Amino acid sequence: MLLAVDMGNTQTALGLFDQDTLIQSWRMPTDRSFTKDELHLRLLGYFQLHKLSLDIVTGIAFAGVVPDLLRSWTLVAQELSLPIIQIGPDTALVTNVVAPNPAEVGADRIANATAAATLYGSPCIVVDFGTATNVDVINHTGAYIGGVIAPGIRVGLDALIARAARLASVPLEAPQHTIGTSTLEAVQSGTVIGAAAMAEGLIRRIQGELQTQTATSISTNAAAPTTTPAPTATSSTAHNKPATVIATGGLASVVATCTDVFDVVDQQLTLRGVHEIWKRMQAIRTAHSPQ
Repeated sequence: MLLAVDMGNTQTALGLFDQDTLIQSWRMPTDRSFTKDELHLRLLGYFQLHKLSLDIVTGIAFAGVVPDLLRSWTLVAQELSLPIIQIGPDTALVTNVVAPNPAEVGADRIANATAAATLYGSPCIVVDFGTATNVDVINHTGAYIGGVIAPGIRVGLDALIARAARLASVPLEAPQHTIGTSTLEAVQSGTVIGAAAMAEGLIRRIQGELQTQTATSISTNAAAPTTTPAPTATSSTAHNKPATVIATGGLASVVATCTDVFDVVDQQLTLRGVHEIWKRMQAIRTAHSPQ
């Protein structure tokens, strides 16, 4: 079984996969001070809690944005004698990243794009509500072409509270109305409904740019000399279908109550992407191994 790890700035998600099925998942705080031994003990505790043994794990794959912890996770894998894959620029070879500098694309974004295109088809847009709010775009050919990075919901709220003396922390819940009738409701509206409105606006703009890029690509291909027939009206229409929009991240389900812009809410999208990349990398290794 594969242990997939999504190491974010605030939380780390763990997922245990049996073939293509996610059979168990956990969350723990991302603590940069964790040593190899502390991580190992955490894993033992989570597995024992669900009456599982670490012996069933046959490999570890992780997407990490916290360099300080990467070495500790690598040492845990070595201690358990497990193969390990770290998602990074080299794995872009199996994930079709066509951004100008693939090394700039975070591992979590590569995982999200891979899972979204594999599970929900292309084109698609992923909105990940984490420490940052990331929007990732996959075009009609299944290629990751870029996206948006904005301050996360909690980051924005914490900054507001830190700078406004009379504001206190509020539960991150969607209010019943956009017009808040109390300070609490007003802050919730600005924070949660504001995040939904930002997502709606960004997605509308991205959908428009995707339509333009796709139309340009089809026109260019049709004009180029080729022995392949030019795209028909039917294929052109298929290429111009709106992108499927997937929400993920810790606050995705909260924001989704305020908008109908999301086609899918998949809280485990990043873990599924880590698992998919592991499968692809294993297939490449098998294909190149001596018979």
